[in-house]
Amino acid sequence: MKKRSSSGNIAIGIFILAALLVILAFFSHSWLVSDYRITGANFNRLGLWHHCFRSLPDPNDEYGRRFFVGCRWIFDPFTTGYDQIRGYLVPTFMVLTQFFYTLTFLAVLACGIGVLIFFLCCTPHEDRFIPLTFALGLILVGAGISAALATLIFGFWANRDNWMLGHDNNFFGWSFGVAVASVFALLASGILFLTEAHIQKKKQKYLKESQSRLEMAQETKA
Repeated sequence: MKKRSSSGNIAIGIFILAALLVILAFFSHSWLVSDYRITGANFNRLGLWHHCFRSLPDPNDEYGRRFFVGCRWIFDPFTTGYDQIRGYLVPTFMVLTQFFYTLTFLAVLACGIGVLIFFLCCTPHEDRFIPLTFALGLILVGAGISAALATLIFGFWANRDNWMLGHDNNFFGWSFGVAVASVFALLASGILFLTEAHIQKKKQKYLKESQSRLEMAQETKA
């Protein structure tokens, strides 16, 4: 009862990988990218929170005199007219993608604290070990499901007609691939933590039964 099983140790390693993948996908700018061979493309690339354009015409400028060039945060308050096209840049499916992947990000941050406690301060003989391990497993599985919803929504809607310019020449970038990989890492880590909780619970039960049998044997001899 003094040591974690291999499931718990592997779960820690996979969690670290999952956390790195989630952070990278959350902050990077290449969920959807334009084909670099298309030199005249208006669109360059986008992430969850940033858009990069080579020359995006303002859809609200009927005279076609305003263009957006370069990379900007979607809530940029300094570029004239940028807030007015936010509805175009962040349609409903993008809001849902941001929502579910933000839930994933927050869950990973919370689990980071829990995993530190699990690794540094908590051993299987303590009463809090199994509840902590079980909670980590559930939260990580939930985070994996949330990340899966985010990637499915984005994958289904992001490159369809009538949204981003040049959709025929756009494709999913490496950030999207990282987000997809984070789904599997989160689910694997969560399942391993749940397995660890189950193993330690069985060990506790076996230990209690062994102690009860020993006490009964001692009473019989007496």
